[in-house]
Amino acid sequence: MVTITADAEKFIIDLLAKNNKTGYGIKIYLAGMACSGPQFGMSFQEKAAEGEEILKQNGFDFFCDAETKEALDPCVIEFVDDPNFGTGLTIRDPNAKGCASCGGGCH
Repeated sequence: MVTITADAEKFIIDLLAKNNKTGYGIKIYLAGMACSGPQFGMSFQEKAAEGEEILKQNGFDFFCDAETKEALDPCVIEFVDDPNFGTGLTIRDPNAKGCASCGGGCH
């Protein structure tokens, strides 16, 4: 199951409010594969589409299909504020290993 940190949860609640999306949730989807594993995207979504899973959080829901839900296990959704990487959300897989093609730096 995916884990979301308290800072990420607060960031999402604030983001929904700032964008006049109170009552909406966050759709998480597979955006492709990289050498370090699945890559994810996120967008605002009002309600679950047919066949989507609902992952309840405090103040909002995540929506995803079964394939994305499987890929999210055991990922952690975190808030980052880093001068090198920017400010926002990241989905980190604690089991991801670096790859040889890029020198092992992508994970």
